[in-house]
Amino acid sequence: MFSGIVAAIGRITQLAPLDKGFRLDVDASALGTADIAIGDSVACSGVCLTVVHVDGGMLQFDVSGETLSCTVGLDAAGEINLEKALRLADRLGGHLVTGHVDGVGEVVSFRQDGESWTLVVRAPRELAKYIARKGSITVDGVSLTVNRVDAADFWINLIPHTVEVTTLKRLSPGARVNLEVDLIARYVERIMHGDEQIATHFR
Repeated sequence: MFSGIVAAIGRITQLAPLDKGFRLDVDASALGTADIAIGDSVACSGVCLTVVHVDGGMLQFDVSGETLSCTVGLDAAGEINLEKALRLADRLGGHLVTGHVDGVGEVVSFRQDGESWTLVVRAPRELAKYIARKGSITVDGVSLTVNRVDAADFWINLIPHTVEVTTLKRLSPGARVNLEVDLIARYVERIMHGDEQIATHFR
């Protein structure tokens, strides 16, 4: 479990092909790896990955074909947002984030608006029902508050600090981003419509 508060920007430095995926070498020296061990979870641009090797500030992760098929940003060298898994004693500065990406969105616009920035993202149609004004959403591992929703498009205001310390500064129209909708919203939808869906399945 994570909070969506990015701790550092890392860099994928190498990708070694596996049978159906990649082994990633990630320079995570800015994150601090002294307390990271094999088997630990780290969120990489919103994707929960398991550490398979630690060598100083370098971490290795195995990424399956299934993960690659439903996420972006893990199949090429470049910067990624990093966050260690929460401990029970940690403060929850963002919101509850699982690291299980729900879908990939597309940036509609990203522009400076005074001291802040306005980011507009188009979510996949099937995820739009989970996105609400003043609700929480995770974009490339960053916990953010939705300011406005229009159909599948949603608006986010980014303060300068968030832009500075995450990879969101690199976004431009047409860029694709990992989205994780609010965990509570998923359960509410299941509670409200689960019986109807199950009944339809068994008709």
